[in-house]
Amino acid sequence: MSSQAITTSIFDLFKVGPGPSSSHTIGPMKASFDFLKEINLLSAPISSENLTIEIHLYGSLSATGKGHGTDRAIVAGLLGWKPDACDPIKFLKILKNPTEKYPVKFHEYIIEVNADSFFFHKEKYDSPHANTMVLKLKDEEQLILEHEYYSIGGGFIYRKGEKQNTKSTVILPFPYTSMKELKSHLSREKITLTELMLANEMALTGASKKEIEQKIDTILDFMHKAVKRGLKDNRVLPGTIKLRRKAPLLYQRAKNLAITSDSFLIFLNAYCLAASEENAAGNIVVTAPTSGASGVIPGITYLIKNHFHYAPSLMRDGMWAAAAVGFLVKHNASISGAEMGCMGEIGSASAMAAAMLTYCATKDINAMESAAEIGIEHHLGMTCDPIGGYVQIPCIERNAMGAVKSYNAFLLATAGDSSLQKISLDSVIKVMKATGKDMSKKYKETSEAGLALSATEC
Repeated sequence: MSSQAITTSIFDLFKVGPGPSSSHTIGPMKASFDFLKEINLLSAPISSENLTIEIHLYGSLSATGKGHGTDRAIVAGLLGWKPDACDPIKFLKILKNPTEKYPVKFHEYIIEVNADSFFFHKEKYDSPHANTMVLKLKDEEQLILEHEYYSIGGGFIYRKGEKQNTKSTVILPFPYTSMKELKSHLSREKITLTELMLANEMALTGASKKEIEQKIDTILDFMHKAVKRGLKDNRVLPGTIKLRRKAPLLYQRAKNLAITSDSFLIFLNAYCLAASEENAAGNIVVTAPTSGASGVIPGITYLIKNHFHYAPSLMRDGMWAAAAVGFLVKHNASISGAEMGCMGEIGSASAMAAAMLTYCATKDINAMESAAEIGIEHHLGMTCDPIGGYVQIPCIERNAMGAVKSYNAFLLATAGDSSLQKISLDSVIKVMKATGKDMSKKYKETSEAGLALSATEC
């Protein structure tokens, strides 16, 4: 376990942006936007005639970057776009014409970038992370500025030369690095999980309770808008697979079967598929904790709002529970598919959703921990092997399956006795990290093995 207290904001974990991949789309867009700011800190050149920008992609970004929209995301960032304010229609048009040139503003000059500005490197690169990108500003062959970025999952990035875990100067009222420490605060201070998480968030961001709650409600609204859009859209998803959306048909069948015992699960599957298909289409979604897993928690929250009729305050309680688990996984293992396989994305989302369901229903922190542990335990070793590099097969259905597993984890944790659970959440996160480290890179978002090799059958 890392010794530094968790200082991640709930709004860093749940971020709004375009699909289909937080590590391949949102992260690279943020990195290239940072590079744009950096080059404009330089002195203005005498002439811009020979200025060029080169974009070098390595590891998973190189292997599946085109299918994940990494190239268009980088161009968008260089144009000054931000993920949460991105127009998905304009975004999807970037690089559709490979000869089209895009103007990058450098002081009063314009540097043009296009498809030829990208270099997809297949060779091994000495880097601390599988998702690596290098941006270079050059004057003919003379290098003016170079930055190396790592997209570490969930839209989080850091730049070479910066310390990834720079010690925060913020003094949190309830610092913790593990579930054991978190539970200790709750027991000693006699406070609820929501009170603890909210106090830390206020200290971290300086925002008021009302502002934070309004932002959580806004995040939930973005999630549910994605579900609603996905339930109505029958179009074929972009890319060479030509995969037709399934959510609208499933939703209609769920309504037709409303009196049967199976309708509940069909509704849940439809909601999760709807949000995940929106992500695959490159539309606006919420990382939960990643874009590849952006169907699980939106589907669960849509269910508990519209079927269980939970009040907004209870929905926010659930979001804090999900965030607590997401923070622990990110802090002590990883939510990145390029590091953990799909275990890091769907496994984390399933554990977070299980924690949400359990905490909303019981307010029992021990049951919540058990549900989250079960959610991760039964995703251990899950590969990330997207066909064609698209976040479609098996990613979309995995969101639905992850949500169903989260509901079953909730049942197992609440119908039984959580004190009988032998494996702690902290222990299973350690196992998760070790499993990801041992997993072959072929199964970590590179499309080099597994289902990705069955592409000729699709």
